[in-house]
Amino acid sequence: MSYLYQQLAAQLVNQISNGHYRPGERLPGVRRFSAQHRVSTATSVAVYRKLEDEGYIEARSRSGFYVRLRPSLSSAEPEISKPKNRPSPVTGQDLALQLVKASNQSNMIQLGAAVPAPVYLPTRQIEKAMAKANRLQRQRSAGYEFPPGVPELRRQVARRLGEIGCSVSVDDIVITNGCQEALTLALRATTQPGDVVAIESPTFYGLLQVIESLGLKALEIPTHPRDGISLQALQMALEQWPVKACILVPNYSNPLGYCMSESHKQELVALLTSHQIPLIEDDVYGDLGFSQQRPGVCKSHDQQGLVLHCSSVSKTLSPGLRVGWIVPGQYQQAVEYLKFVTNLATPTLPQLAVAQLLENGQYERHLRKTRDDYAQAVERMSNAVESLFPEGTRITRPQGGFVIWVELPDKRDSFSMTRDLLHEGISIAPGPIFSATAKYQNFMRLSCACEWNDDIERALARIAACF
Repeated sequence: MSYLYQQLAAQLVNQISNGHYRPGERLPGVRRFSAQHRVSTATSVAVYRKLEDEGYIEARSRSGFYVRLRPSLSSAEPEISKPKNRPSPVTGQDLALQLVKASNQSNMIQLGAAVPAPVYLPTRQIEKAMAKANRLQRQRSAGYEFPPGVPELRRQVARRLGEIGCSVSVDDIVITNGCQEALTLALRATTQPGDVVAIESPTFYGLLQVIESLGLKALEIPTHPRDGISLQALQMALEQWPVKACILVPNYSNPLGYCMSESHKQELVALLTSHQIPLIEDDVYGDLGFSQQRPGVCKSHDQQGLVLHCSSVSKTLSPGLRVGWIVPGQYQQAVEYLKFVTNLATPTLPQLAVAQLLENGQYERHLRKTRDDYAQAVERMSNAVESLFPEGTRITRPQGGFVIWVELPDKRDSFSMTRDLLHEGISIAPGPIFSATAKYQNFMRLSCACEWNDDIERALARIAACF
C-alpha cells in the first residue's frame, strides 16, 4: 500500500513524462500544490523531496522547484576502454604540465583544466570564514598544526563520512595540502620505486604524474564510462602481475564521470582484500553528484584498514585553499611521518575556515545549489558539442562532477589540436595525457564548469572546425 505523497509523486512524474511540465520549467509552489490537491504543506514537501531524490526535479535557491534538465543526446557513448594488458612506465607527463602552465594565462578560454570558474564557488563565504577564523584565533592561525592536523576539521570530516555509512574516528584522519598530496602520500606509504600500480583507463593525468615521479609502473585496466573499472579484468591482472596498490576514482570519475554502484564497490574491496592489496580511493568529486543523494565510499566496506580514502574541498569550495585529507587505515603512522617530513603541516588558517563552513551548514547549502549548477553546465556543454561537432562524435553521460569525455571521429590527433588551439587562446585537455601509454589520441576532456558566454560558444565552434 502506497502513501498519499507517493501517489501524488507518481502523478507528477506522469505529468512530467507527458510534457505537462517541460525540462527547466518551474513547478507550482508548495502552497499552491497543497491547495490544488487539498493536502498539507508537509505532504507537498514530501512529494517534491521524493522527486528531487529520484532526479526528476531540482530545488533552486530562493526560486522553487524546477523540472530537471535531462540529457537529450542522440550521440553514442564511448565504449569500454581496451588498454594494453601489461605494466608500463609512465612517460610524457611533463607535456601535461606544459599544457597546464600554458592554459593558466588570464586571457585563455579554459576548457581543459578541471578547475571550477569562480562563479561556481562560494568566494564570499570563504572570505568571511577566513576573516572570522583569523580574528578569533589569531595566535593559533599563525602557528603550525602538525599532523594529523586541526582537530575541529578532522571532526567535521569524520562526521560527514559517518553520515554516508563510513565510520571513522577523528584520530583516523590526516589533513593534507589538497587531494593531490593525499594521493601522493598514499602511494609513497604503500609502494616502492619499480612497483606496479593498477589504475583505471583513462585516468586523471595528475595520478599519472605522481606515479611517474615515484618511479612506479602503471597497469591500465579496462574501464566502462557508465559502470567503471572491469572487476573481471582487474582480477585477471592481479593473478598475472605483482600489483602493489590500486588507485581509483569510484565516485564521478575524472574523466569519465561514472559513479560505481555500491555492490561494485563492495566487490572491489573484497577482491583487493583477498590479495592484500591496498586501495587508494580518490573521492574528490564525491559531493558533486547530480542526484541529491550522496553516494557511499569504498572505505565503508574496509575491514582491514587496506583502503586509503582521499578527498578535498578543491572542487567544491576552492582549489586555492589547498585543504584535503586522507584516512590511511593501517598506513596511518607512515602517512603522518611522510606528511611531516614533506612540508611539516597544512596551513592552519584555511583548515579552521573550512571546519567552520562544514560546521555551520554553509557547505551543505552551497552543495545543494552547485550540484544543480554543474548538472546544467554539463547538459549545456554536451548539447553544444553534439550540435557543433561532426557526426560520429561520442560523448559520455556523467552522473556528477563537471567534465565530459569526448571521442572524436576519424582518429583525429587531439594532442596536435591542443597545441594549435593554445596559440589561439583556447585550452582543452587531449586524450593521451590520460593514459600511461599515450592512448586515446582521438579523445579530449572538456571542463563544463566555465562561465558560459559567446566566447565559449565561439571556442567550441573553433574546436569543431579542426576536424
